[in-house]
Amino acid sequence: MKTRTLGAQLLVPEVGYGCMGLSGIYGPVDDEASIRLIHEVVDLGVTLLDSSDAYGNGHNETVVGRALSGIRDRVTLVTKFGQIRKPEGTTICGTPEYVKQACEASLKRLNVDCIDLYFQHRVDKTVPIEETVGAMADLVKAGKVRYLGLSEVSVANLRKAHRVHPITAVQSELSIWSRQDERDILPACHELGIGYLAYSPLGRGFLTGTVTTTENLDDKDTRKNHPRFNAENIKKNAHIAQSVQAMAAQKGVTAAQLAIAWVLSKGQDIVPIPGTKSIQRVKENIAAADLVLTSSDIAALDSIAPIGATQGERYPAMNLNHIDR
Repeated sequence: MKTRTLGAQLLVPEVGYGCMGLSGIYGPVDDEASIRLIHEVVDLGVTLLDSSDAYGNGHNETVVGRALSGIRDRVTLVTKFGQIRKPEGTTICGTPEYVKQACEASLKRLNVDCIDLYFQHRVDKTVPIEETVGAMADLVKAGKVRYLGLSEVSVANLRKAHRVHPITAVQSELSIWSRQDERDILPACHELGIGYLAYSPLGRGFLTGTVTTTENLDDKDTRKNHPRFNAENIKKNAHIAQSVQAMAAQKGVTAAQLAIAWVLSKGQDIVPIPGTKSIQRVKENIAAADLVLTSSDIAALDSIAPIGATQGERYPAMNLNHIDR
């Protein structure tokens, strides 16, 4: 596995692994199978594991923590805090007191002494970013966290945060049908020397052609609530997936590999973190790093879904309110 550098010095594999799907986000899961999968993923060289205390309300970190037994020194461990999910809804918290409480809870669930890259999952708009990041910086000084990150952050708050303590990476959604960060966040990251973790690089499965309707998805699959996946928009966006698949067929690769290669082409400091419960899909995703796209290839893919052309919002309205833009 080739490597890339996030920020000034965090060396990670070119393709990481998003663990969110191991906590029921996209349907039923088996914890023992998930642990075996993580071991296989790491053996393949995909040593960047991305979790969060919000995934399954701590379940994801517990599973990842169990999987880390005996292999901790081989893994770059990423987790996040700040989204408190309850049946009545999600709240965002970034107070200094909560930052430290959340970190202690994550360390316990993960059964580790230190988190390699710690993200604020969503920016708390009621707390100055300088206060939140100041508390995160205290965690670095205490040896409980190595590097800091921010997820779905605005350029203004990213700059403020970076002045308090170096931000190693931004994490946000980036794919052929989610290109909003090309307008401002990616240029700011390049300017400031900040890396970028791209989640949902396959458009939550849409770009691979595996989701043409939500009718067959599990009742608990969160895509059922996403505007882009409603019956009207999924039809309007169908041409995007079809075009990606057609170009992939011409190049003799899969749609997933082409979509991931496109993300990798957007900058040497960008690392996609696709998630899957299939080891075969992991191997397929890894192979995308060997796919070299020409400038004309990239232009052709860019033209399939120009920035802002995808129909439907990325998230339901309630979730969009939590995004710092």
